[in-house]
Amino acid sequence: MAELSPTPGQTIGPFYGYALPFDRDNELVPPAHPDAIRLYGTVFDGNGQPVPDALIEIRQAGRDGRIPLVDGSLRRDGLAFTGWGRAAVNAAGEYSFTTVLPGLTEARKAPFFSIVIFARGLLDRLFTRAYLPDHEAVLASDPLLARLVPDERKRLVAERTGENALRFDIHLQGERESVFLHFPEPGATT
Repeated sequence: MAELSPTPGQTIGPFYGYALPFDRDNELVPPAHPDAIRLYGTVFDGNGQPVPDALIEIRQAGRDGRIPLVDGSLRRDGLAFTGWGRAAVNAAGEYSFTTVLPGLTEARKAPFFSIVIFARGLLDRLFTRAYLPDHEAVLASDPLLARLVPDERKRLVAERTGENALRFDIHLQGERESVFLHFPEPGATT
């Protein structure tokens, strides 16, 4: 019997774009909603190449600053704003959501989209935020942003590309690596 060499563990897959889509998963509000905006971007690897098999989820407050607690986020009825969405990236690594601008949830905390990234080569999900670019005074006083150096802070602020459009690119590694947040598991010691 020939001796077999060990092989590395699998770090790729599942292929999210094929396994987890559902109808209108990236529409937190219908595109015709009067307050609809587009949050979009591209996911890049450490070499600056688009990642074609990632999945992005967002969670956010509504325009009024309240975080919705709506059952059945996977079912869009066109009326209830659930504050949660999922988008598989396309072959060019691009994602897009139709949503509304989040409002202030607390004084001195800038409004943001909470973003979760699942992608090839990741053993666990990554967390980041996309802050709104239109709130300079609030951005300056936000407790999380205040702890970061200016370059890191800039990487957490989305870019306005039109009246109803925000771009937020995600860089998994490299010189322009996105700022990722760590949330310890409940009961874990760090």
